[in-house]
Amino acid sequence: MSNVDGIDPSVPPSGEGCVDCDAVGGWWFHLRRCTQCGHVGCCDSSPAQHATAHFKASGHPLVRSFEPGEDWFWNYETSELYESGPDLTPPEHHPLDQPAPGPAGRVPANWSQSLH
Repeated sequence: MSNVDGIDPSVPPSGEGCVDCDAVGGWWFHLRRCTQCGHVGCCDSSPAQHATAHFKASGHPLVRSFEPGEDWFWNYETSELYESGPDLTPPEHHPLDQPAPGPAGRVPANWSQSLH
């Protein structure tokens, strides 16, 4: 990733899951972390698509996957995928015992029918 504007590596993630889903008792498929402010939101396959909503509301264009084993970045403004980028403040992903979809106990039995 050659352009690191919009990345503040010193900012920790906002939590272990999508902060917006947690606020309303929702659930998510996968998680994305804003590289500028640390907001953790749910991906575009999730019912609520909070990571994209955060980009639209804040103008923060870059996210990093918040899934274990993934270190790619996505730029919402340019629709560019970056295979890697700068290290961010830990943790780099949600807890390993948290399932995807998650969180445990809030995912409906028919969850796959709600994906985008």
